[in-house]
Amino acid sequence: MQQDSHPRDSHPRDSDTLLRTLAGVARSAAHPPRPRTPCAACGALPVAPGRGDPAAGVLADRPDGTVVRHGRAVAKAHAPGAGSPEHRARLAVAAHPLLTGILLPPLPVALDEVRGRPVSAWPYGVPVDPEDPAAAPWEEAAVLLARLHRTPLTALGPLPPMRGPAKAALAVERMRAVGPHPAAAPVEAAWRRLPPWARGGTAAPLPAAGRPALCHGDLHLGQLVRHPVPEGAWLLIDVDDLGTGDPAWDLARPAAWFAAGLLAPDIWERFLGAYRAAAGPAVPADGDPWPRLDVPARALTVQTAALAIAKSTAEGRELDEVESEVVAACARMAALPPPQGEPAPA
Repeated sequence: MQQDSHPRDSHPRDSDTLLRTLAGVARSAAHPPRPRTPCAACGALPVAPGRGDPAAGVLADRPDGTVVRHGRAVAKAHAPGAGSPEHRARLAVAAHPLLTGILLPPLPVALDEVRGRPVSAWPYGVPVDPEDPAAAPWEEAAVLLARLHRTPLTALGPLPPMRGPAKAALAVERMRAVGPHPAAAPVEAAWRRLPPWARGGTAAPLPAAGRPALCHGDLHLGQLVRHPVPEGAWLLIDVDDLGTGDPAWDLARPAAWFAAGLLAPDIWERFLGAYRAAAGPAVPADGDPWPRLDVPARALTVQTAALAIAKSTAEGRELDEVESEVVAACARMAALPPPQGEPAPA
């Protein structure tokens, strides 16, 4: 359930320029310009975006998301080409009063684009501790999802589709780009058994609940932070994939890990029970949830396996134990009949 990682930008000079610029944006967001007011984080006076910041810390440096922190604020450079009306609509949702207490709201920015990448600023929040899995906020994440899914869409204005299926397709493309791999065959077979909409090839059908919901699109434990620090409420972050769609997709990653034997049954039951108790619409209030979760969970299993193959190949290593288990889950999926109501694969 940790966040997918990507390699650093391939051009060191471009990356350094981006990091320096983001440091200035984060610094400005941490303490809006007030003449001769020093920063509580570094003791220095405000600087303009682009001049750099020796007190900045790089939290992530990937082609799809570079994040720099300064004190109580972070600045993010989103993926190239993300500066579309759809992206701006997603940022507006994060700032909407209806999402208060659900999504971390953005901060004003002094610079909204750098090197063709849209820039946003956010309050710094304390992430989930990967070294303390017992303290992971499963119930809190489930309640936040239920509240997100129950948000009335009519109050938010036009929104794009959530990007879950598109991200699964991109993961498979990334696996194919690294060349032949002995573990790729079962992943490809499981991918072919998914309906076209789950592979990002066609528009998704109406959710089983009867209407689309506001979805996060990329839910995992790396998408939660505590704010205000250090003991504030848990909030969801990263709206790059947010939009309308089937809310079952947001439950698909923990469901897939449970089905693959990588998430303990009691944790899955806690997560699912908290979601149902909060009236989440993705699954029925009681009974078997799998008719609604099956296809999204299969797609997230393929996505995870494809990324594992791509990353292990790029790093010149064998698949680790967890990655091998996800590939094995794809092999089991490939041997199953297609989901009820879906045609057999070609």
